[in-house]
Amino acid sequence: MAPPRCFPGVLLVVLALAVLGPAAAAAEEPRWAPALEAAEGLAEELWGAGLPGDLPELEPECRSLLAAFAEGCAALTGCLGRRARPVRLCQGCHGLYRRLLTLYGSIARAVGNSSESHNCAKSILTSDRLQIVVTLSEFFNETWEAANCANCLKNNSEGLSNSTEEFLDLFNKSLTCFEHNLQGQTVYLSPNNYTEVCKNCNETYTKLNDLYNNLQRMNRQSDESGHSAHLCIDVEDAMNITRKLWSRTFNCSLPCSDTVPVIAVSSFILFLPIVFYLSSFLHSKQKKRILILPKRIQSNASLVNIQEKYS
Repeated sequence: MAPPRCFPGVLLVVLALAVLGPAAAAAEEPRWAPALEAAEGLAEELWGAGLPGDLPELEPECRSLLAAFAEGCAALTGCLGRRARPVRLCQGCHGLYRRLLTLYGSIARAVGNSSESHNCAKSILTSDRLQIVVTLSEFFNETWEAANCANCLKNNSEGLSNSTEEFLDLFNKSLTCFEHNLQGQTVYLSPNNYTEVCKNCNETYTKLNDLYNNLQRMNRQSDESGHSAHLCIDVEDAMNITRKLWSRTFNCSLPCSDTVPVIAVSSFILFLPIVFYLSSFLHSKQKKRILILPKRIQSNASLVNIQEKYS
């Protein structure tokens, strides 16, 4: 039969009093306070050192893993919060996310281990209904997958891919061009006139826009690889910012290279009904036969009747 369970605080105080000796317990009442204070201090030290038995305390190795995971969660949360606007999650937090995955893997690797002293997974992950560590890990995984950061990183997630770095470089050049031309133009032109920005930054913006469209096309073609059809949130947010500045703020537009063929084809289609009806009208008029009705010859009987009438 198992011995009755005590509250951890009470048990620790009892242990401390036992260490201090029976003199403290048998002392007069005015002298109890210093002894109790000493007992409480020793109890805290014992609790911090960890006690075997029925107390719900983790092994030192498990406690170290849990503390490292908590620090990793705090660091990643701070990184995500600081880089929420403008969105720079994938390029700034991928190292912290990989570290958190490693820490969680170190905890979960103990699953199935029958050793009582190293069963960290059972104690940390599945010992209670709430399962805080599992919930936190799932939250960060879902956030990372929703951001599609895998589409911005290399296959081993050690850093940004070459195409992402190229895009971000053009993005920074576009913003620098906007800023440079705005500084030279605000003195002479009205705030709504950004012709210098549109003219001088057209080449850089066109390259950025073409690269983004190519990345989208390549990502759709490789959709069977398992990644989402969307680009990572960093690239999408950067392109949205640039397009809003270009079209809404600066009121610029990109010249379309297919304008002339589109106008020609549209004009041809619009004039097709006119040509059809005109040709039909001319064709029918040529074949139309004008019938000349001959005058009827009156019969002899009618002439005789007319003569008898007037005779």
